[in-house]
Amino acid sequence: MKESSVSLLAKPGIWKKSLNARTALLYLFPSILLFSVFVFYPMFRTIYLSFFLTDQHGSAALFVGLENYAYLLESQAFRNSIKATILFVIYTVPAGVILALFLALIANEKLRGIGFFRTIYSSTMGISVAASSVVWLFLFHPSVGMFNRFLSLMNLPEVQWLLDPDWALLSVSISTIWLNTGFSFLILLGGLQNIDGYLYESAKIDGAGYWYQLRRITIPMLSPTLFFIITISLINAFQSFGQIDILTKGGPSQATNLIVYSIYREAFVNYQFGTASAQAVFLFLCILIVTILQFKFGERKVHYQ
Repeated sequence: MKESSVSLLAKPGIWKKSLNARTALLYLFPSILLFSVFVFYPMFRTIYLSFFLTDQHGSAALFVGLENYAYLLESQAFRNSIKATILFVIYTVPAGVILALFLALIANEKLRGIGFFRTIYSSTMGISVAASSVVWLFLFHPSVGMFNRFLSLMNLPEVQWLLDPDWALLSVSISTIWLNTGFSFLILLGGLQNIDGYLYESAKIDGAGYWYQLRRITIPMLSPTLFFIITISLINAFQSFGQIDILTKGGPSQATNLIVYSIYREAFVNYQFGTASAQAVFLFLCILIVTILQFKFGERKVHYQ
């Protein structure tokens, strides 16, 4: 028995076969460590706390099972948050992607001085959420804001952009579209510049016009990039927080109280970490379902070269 174990260890194949696995684990160890500390542990901790009532320090105090989830389903405030989040996603994602695509198509033209406009269109990438939200806060100001001044010049009634529940969510959506356009524009512009030029040359020889080329060449060849942008935009829309906190703080009348901001208020204002964790789990499931549906149905229309 002893001789057989020694002979097994003496075989050079066992150590050599595990060399690649050990090398891969060594390279992956820093990433695994970071993900474990900042992603996996908080995720499992959140799921754990969603089954408890907690004290003000966030420690589990009383096991309540699914009562936190039942409370959310019965809460009118949480249902309003779901409605506001869905409307926010509908407002921002399609308009943001279409605007970025339009700007990318313009910036992809070979015109003199187009580099200046490419820089301007992508400049929002270098602006923080806080700084841009402060700028939009002044633009939406009811008395000195530029938008109401423009409406007064047109003899139109002024709008309480951030104070009217009918306009607040749309106003925040406009600022979010502007903020996210730079990133989407830059990615789509890179995708446009990777399309082979001979496709357009062949189409011109055949007499195809601009709109036919856009519909039959540009959009199909750009579909992988569009798929990526739409997926990222959906996830970012569900996770928007900074502009809500600075512009409206979830108001007025909870019109802009998105799920992420509701989680923040429930955890760090009301100190109800159990229900906040339940909302976080619900948000995670929503993003997961939307992403799976996007990959299941949206990827069918993606054309890979």
